[in-house]
Amino acid sequence: MSIADNLARVEGQMASSCRHAGRPRNSVRLMAVSKTHPPESILEAHAAGIHLFGENRVQEYAEKHAALVAAGVFATQSSMSVHCIGHLQTNKAARAVQLFDAIDAVDSLRLAERLNQAATDLDKHLPILIEIKLSPEEAKHGLAPDGAELDELCERLPDLLHLQVRGLMTVPPYADDLEQVRPYFRQLRLLRDSLAQRCPRLALDELSMGMSHDFSVAIEEGATVVRVGTAIFGARASV
Repeated sequence: MSIADNLARVEGQMASSCRHAGRPRNSVRLMAVSKTHPPESILEAHAAGIHLFGENRVQEYAEKHAALVAAGVFATQSSMSVHCIGHLQTNKAARAVQLFDAIDAVDSLRLAERLNQAATDLDKHLPILIEIKLSPEEAKHGLAPDGAELDELCERLPDLLHLQVRGLMTVPPYADDLEQVRPYFRQLRLLRDSLAQRCPRLALDELSMGMSHDFSVAIEEGATVVRVGTAIFGARASV
């Protein structure tokens, strides 16, 4: 099936999930996760109506970015927005700020400070999400929901004037039984609500959670952004 066909199916599933949850469809944004897929696929998805994309790696996206600029997609009224959703090393922060429209995986105060300095140098106001680690998997990144590091980050963020905090994101463990994933999405929503009360200077409206196999449950639990790759682009290309 084409990307447009896949997108139509995903949109139908999202609309159904929103109805089931009693939410308007426009309360949830669809992010197309284009990591490992070529610029041509991104352009095809953009032509099909997707405007929000997620990429994991700075160097990989830097190569795609040149092709997308050449295609003119950033110069039109229907331009696209590309977010960094993968773990970001601090030594790549400056380049990431140059390339991406937002950083959705801020997992340390040190990284936030580096991003703020790079954004200041570019006179750019950079939207960010705080990544929360809710599972014990070593491969997952993020801040512990009950740790001192998260409290310290939230205390300092209002003073990092070129960062615009928008909310939280998480990547739960994979499970075929979606009810096993639901508690992670619910925990992120409850953590967001708690932080919003404790840190009133931060805007924490966004909840980025849910991927191709589990976004329906994420929507039921309050996701405002779902990150969908395989269901739109097909299986990942090898890297």
